[in-house]
Amino acid sequence: MLLSVIVPCFNEEAAVPLFYEAITKTTDDMRKTWKELETEFLFIDDGSTDKTLSEVRSLREKDERVRFVSFSRNFGKEAGIYAGLENSRGDYVVIMDVDMQDPPSLLPEMFSCVYEEGFDSAATRRVTRKGEPAVRSFFARQFYKLINRISETEIMDGARDYRIMTRQMADAILSVSEYNRFTKGIYGWVGFRTKWIEFENVERIAGETKWSFWKLFQYALEGIMAFSTTPLSIATLFGILMSFMAFLFILVIIARQVLHLAESAYGWSSLVCIILLISGIQLFCIGIVGQYLSKTYLETKKRPLYIAKEKT
Repeated sequence: MLLSVIVPCFNEEAAVPLFYEAITKTTDDMRKTWKELETEFLFIDDGSTDKTLSEVRSLREKDERVRFVSFSRNFGKEAGIYAGLENSRGDYVVIMDVDMQDPPSLLPEMFSCVYEEGFDSAATRRVTRKGEPAVRSFFARQFYKLINRISETEIMDGARDYRIMTRQMADAILSVSEYNRFTKGIYGWVGFRTKWIEFENVERIAGETKWSFWKLFQYALEGIMAFSTTPLSIATLFGILMSFMAFLFILVIIARQVLHLAESAYGWSSLVCIILLISGIQLFCIGIVGQYLSKTYLETKKRPLYIAKEKT
């Protein structure tokens, strides 16, 4: 019985040895309970520019359970998760961050859920965002509220990528081979029985976060576009609303002229404001359509999600 621990890494040279020490201690303790359990550690180097790959190679030299895939450049965490699932060999697969914000201490409980309780997956979610900037926390909560309202796929508020799953579920996720990936949504879309485990936010053990506000905003848009067509409906609604308003304005102008309530129609200033308003709404709607079109364009290219430069 093999457990694959998938660890995406990007410029995490300081965190790699600390993570390895913690996770091996946890898995060694797990073998006392499940004696038939074997483990492999699969590090995904996402085109790091520091010594992350060297640290992983050093671990490989002293522990044959360590394997790695090194990308030719930075392809992003979504590609890292996909590569980990694709190259893993375990009967059970767990995805973890190397910065220790996903506590290894939760792993025995998570494994028990899928191995003994019969769940297909055990996932984690943060119940607090202590240590995170207030503005970032606010927008994160609003994003989860929004996407759960406009999407049929449920995405748990505070959900982490830290989860363990059966081989069957991992293969199901791999079968969703779309280029524009939003894994948090894919987990819910493929279904299967999932047990949620809550924990309080943990500060990263070393290094700095690679997720800027702009990157998180782009990732949020990715999720909305991937699992909802509601923005297109909003664009249509704007079009209907503006057409109705234009019709009302026409009736008002005709009435004013017929009843001689004004010497002339609206002046140029009112006209300019109306033109700017309608133009802005048109550009907004075109932008929404353009986002969906760009995603379709990228999908039709059939480019690989990642390119591996080196792997064990």
